[in-house]
Amino acid sequence: MAHSMSTRTVMVLLAPLCLLLLVFFLLPLGRVGWASIYDHGYTLRGYAEVVSGTLIHRVLGNTLHISVLATLTSLVLGYLIAMHLAGMPPRRRAPYLVMVMLPFWTSILVKSYAFTIVLGNSGLVNQLLGWVSGGAWHAEMLFNRMGVVLGMTNYLLPFMVLPIMASLVNQNRSLHLAAEIMGAGQWRIFSRITFPLSLPGVCAGVLMCLTLSMGMYITPALLGGRQDMMLANLIDFYTRQTLDWTLASSIAFVLLGVSALLIAMLIRVQRDQETTFA
Repeated sequence: MAHSMSTRTVMVLLAPLCLLLLVFFLLPLGRVGWASIYDHGYTLRGYAEVVSGTLIHRVLGNTLHISVLATLTSLVLGYLIAMHLAGMPPRRRAPYLVMVMLPFWTSILVKSYAFTIVLGNSGLVNQLLGWVSGGAWHAEMLFNRMGVVLGMTNYLLPFMVLPIMASLVNQNRSLHLAAEIMGAGQWRIFSRITFPLSLPGVCAGVLMCLTLSMGMYITPALLGGRQDMMLANLIDFYTRQTLDWTLASSIAFVLLGVSALLIAMLIRVQRDQETTFA
């Protein structure tokens, strides 16, 4: 009886959340799915154009290229930051973790506009380069792929740092000490012990960043050029400019499928990580 009451209580507590999920996620998602196969009658025109359309293939290539670049940049910077944080005592680590989390405190729209000031032709970075080089150096970092990757990296970095740091903190330090006693150098310890044991965190961070990158809209719209359009921007184009809802919905569902696959892989990695550190 107690178990029955407990189950009933859980169901009552979850009911508002399930209702919100149904109204604000599942129903709109269902309408998008319906629009992708119905246009004055059942049709697979949108999916056929996704498979054969030159523009869509080009934008998909842009999306994959930019997402991979931003993820790799986040991985390199995130691993260095995570190693530095993992080597600190917990009390000293706390304020640095706050700084890592700072990007979450600001809207991505505000951050993207801020990057136009930092990366522009007369921005802070180019002013510094001009001052150092006496006016000889100037970098084009806005309205191109570099600006998009830098803006996305700023957003993605916390998603890379936190899982990698968790893997590093949970490593058994006696393995490092034993390797040092046996005469292993720092690089050998890192390549044979530290990095392999941190791979679950690396995989989790990479999958999270890839998933988030694939659906980016604001950053490429504000910091990129015409050659840097991503799938989310293409969906917006077909929705507002050409009013082709069927094609836009088909692209959205393809993007959803790719994201769902990455999320499934992320869940698998997290389960393996829990098993490893259990």
